[in-house]
Amino acid sequence: MQGYLKLIKFDNLILIAIAQLCIKYGLFEPFDIDITLNGFGIFLLIISTISLVAAENVMLEIQDKEHPNAKGLMNGILSEKVANRLFIIFNVIGVCIGFYLSNIIGKPKLAALFIVVSGIFYIYATHLKEILVLKNVLVGIMMALGLIAVGIFDLLPAITEKNLASQKVIFLIIVDYSFFAFIVVTIREIVKDCLMIDKDHNAGIRTIPIVLGKDRTTKLISGLTIIPIALIIYYVYTYLFSNSVAVVLVLGILVAPLLYFMFKSWNAETNKDFKTLSLILKLVLFLASLSLLLYQFILK
Repeated sequence: MQGYLKLIKFDNLILIAIAQLCIKYGLFEPFDIDITLNGFGIFLLIISTISLVAAENVMLEIQDKEHPNAKGLMNGILSEKVANRLFIIFNVIGVCIGFYLSNIIGKPKLAALFIVVSGIFYIYATHLKEILVLKNVLVGIMMALGLIAVGIFDLLPAITEKNLASQKVIFLIIVDYSFFAFIVVTIREIVKDCLMIDKDHNAGIRTIPIVLGKDRTTKLISGLTIIPIALIIYYVYTYLFSNSVAVVLVLGILVAPLLYFMFKSWNAETNKDFKTLSLILKLVLFLASLSLLLYQFILK
């Protein structure tokens, strides 16, 4: 069982589900926003989303195994045949539930989103897998899409002329969080590549640390961290500056860990260092999701 959970990166799936629930019950419910999905509907959306992400994670592991010097899928824990079946199963679950969900909310054309996402992974696997940064970016995109999907399926179908302004404000908050999540997850994937640099090198897999070297990559990671920090500071200055409690909370739970991460990543060398860095970013993502629950107290 542990091998299967590791294959689909279960911890990342939980982060996506938590973020989706925080959007639903932290942004929509407290402000009486017009919505489309009930509890069962959001459950279906979560299952569909994490199924597609799980399929992506399986596909990425299969691609790593296919390099000439690779020793085997998950170090021999699972066979490639089993992984391929899981890839198909998760894709079918994700697309079918997405199709059903799109129809019950009266927006059947939205089912195309799930098909497109599934198709992107196939194109990546067959034609684009040698592009250096694409693997890292794809993981970040999936996290962002998981958050935006809540707005697309729950918020947008309920828009009318009367509620357009309020719906737009909430949707833009989701977009902001999605972009933040994309940046943080992409950086975390580069950190994880640093952690796996020896294994990837032996397997003949090209990653950013292998091409640039670990030292240059740590400097890159540190530099990229300026982006989410700048986004948070801009967000605080633009939307929350009048609320001192909110400012302190955001700076304390998000900016402080990112600043620590930025300085620590500059001189990171050992696997212990990179494990710590990965954990910090996972914590930041979790805290960012929970911060959605604070809007009901900040904006009311």
